[in-house]
Amino acid sequence: MTWTARHISRSIDRDPADVAAFAGDPANLPQWAAGLSTGIRRDGDRWLAESPMGDVEVSFPGPVEFGILDHDVTLPDGTRFHNPLRVLRNDRGSEVVFTLYRMPGVSDEDYEADAARIEGDLDELAAILEE
Repeated sequence: MTWTARHISRSIDRDPADVAAFAGDPANLPQWAAGLSTGIRRDGDRWLAESPMGDVEVSFPGPVEFGILDHDVTLPDGTRFHNPLRVLRNDRGSEVVFTLYRMPGVSDEDYEADAARIEGDLDELAAILEE
């Protein structure tokens, strides 16, 4: 089975290595990914993010240095979501691409709201990195 997917992208006028290093560091999530994290802390080898869903575990299996910022989010009930996120070279800058899957049972309104949050997060990432 496959899910409906939407690719949400944002051009960033910054070298892909810089974008990947910043965005792929879980400690930076609260600065740009408000849709996922309002705060984050390290717990041993795990990163726990304060999210609208409660504390969630976030991991970036990478390799981040190659622009592979796919991340797994594990909810408090143990449900895990895989979120593809890539940083691609776009001339001298970057293209950041998030793939939003539509999971079974997600309403049109919730899917659109998720997409809008991701767009806002990518806009914030660009604003930080293009200062």
